[in-house]
Amino acid sequence: RGVITNAGGAVKVQTLPGQENYPAVNANGIQSQVLSRWASSFSVTAGTKSTALEAVGRSVSTARPSTGKRPKKTIDKKAGNKDCKADIAFLIDGSYNIGQRRFNLQKNFVGKVAVMLGIGTEGPHVGVVQASEHPKIEFYLKNFTAAKEVLFAIKELGFRGGNSNTGKALKYTAQKFFSLENGARKGIPKIIVVFLDGWPSDDLEEAGIVAREFGVNVFIVSVAKPTTEELGMVQDIGFVDKAVCRSNGFFSYQMPTWFGTTKYVKPLVQKLCSHEQMLCSKTCYNSVNIAFLIDGSSSVGESNFRLVLEFVSNVAKAFEISDIGSKVAAVQFTYDQRTEFGFTDYMSKEKVLSAIRNIRYMSGGTATGDAISFTTRNVFGPVKDGPNKNFLIVLTDGQSYDDVRPPAAAAQKAGITVFSVGVAWAPLDDLKDMASEPRESHTFFTREFTGLEQMVPDIIRGICRDFLDSRQ
Repeated sequence: RGVITNAGGAVKVQTLPGQENYPAVNANGIQSQVLSRWASSFSVTAGTKSTALEAVGRSVSTARPSTGKRPKKTIDKKAGNKDCKADIAFLIDGSYNIGQRRFNLQKNFVGKVAVMLGIGTEGPHVGVVQASEHPKIEFYLKNFTAAKEVLFAIKELGFRGGNSNTGKALKYTAQKFFSLENGARKGIPKIIVVFLDGWPSDDLEEAGIVAREFGVNVFIVSVAKPTTEELGMVQDIGFVDKAVCRSNGFFSYQMPTWFGTTKYVKPLVQKLCSHEQMLCSKTCYNSVNIAFLIDGSSSVGESNFRLVLEFVSNVAKAFEISDIGSKVAAVQFTYDQRTEFGFTDYMSKEKVLSAIRNIRYMSGGTATGDAISFTTRNVFGPVKDGPNKNFLIVLTDGQSYDDVRPPAAAAQKAGITVFSVGVAWAPLDDLKDMASEPRESHTFFTREFTGLEQMVPDIIRGICRDFLDSRQ
């Protein structure tokens, strides 16, 4: 490598002709320690599956290999890998640091990653930004939804040259790339995969902060990290930890060289498809399970019951409900309990709101304690090991016939945060006994059912406050 010092005093390394194939730096750490544990729990659906050969009058030895063209699967192929929902920007290195030859090898690697991701309308969407003197968005998430189109677009990318101003490009991508107009989807994790040959010529720390503020998960794929002799030329040795979403080892990936990179494709894809690990896109709006326990006793009445359902809808509206986002469930209770819908029944906000509107009033007695136990067991039980934080909102208008304390304590022990909302004749002691600590901020009461409407913002704020506290 040749050394260049720019006007700002930042040291740069440029590959001189004939020097591209320098010795590989040994890559220990992330690749060997962290990835193995994801490999066993994730299967990539991209790629062709072997199919039995049909007897069509030709010998097996001369039969052509399967092309993977199976008419029945065309819809699935267009939809893509639904288990890997992510909006991904590949931030590639287009500086003189990498040089034309290794730039082409980088494009080849990015293309392989894009294909294995399983791009499709309902799967991952990708775009590319090139970092050089000035960042350039090559194509957006909305431009291509088929792997072969993306592959062609990547192959057509031209080498730009200039300084590797990766920090500048990362900040620009976080701010400009993921807009709804450019194809970003609500409730889908946003990811920037930064490919870096050597090290950046500018500062990455501020760019990393901006990306986190925008809810973007930053991965750094560093290739040919600085040798011991070169470390003195790096502005900030800890640039990777300062740029990534979390410095927990998951968001950084090391490759020793651009040559022979095929074996690194699948482990990187497995990381990018582990949506539950995308900590920077986790907010209280897209990472909670909320169950509503609704009093359907005779004292409520049909018209007031409609006001209760309106309250439930208004709280649910605030959250990003999807198969990988927040989820909502509802149980109605009297002496008996009826699961109106569970967390996995409806995967969109529209369907959840429709299901809430269609809840039919039961009428009967009031056994709130039994209802809490039923909901803990049957509604939260199936999701207790999931990534989302669990919330239970109990709505009641009167005295419970059974003891609410043991069931509420059991729910809280199971990791469920309980908000109690009382109306009319609901005793304050019962409400406080059900609510999580601190009880004052988890207990709500109104004399009239019309007063439920004013509680909605406070309930939503309370859920977000508890969510943030749990992340500390």
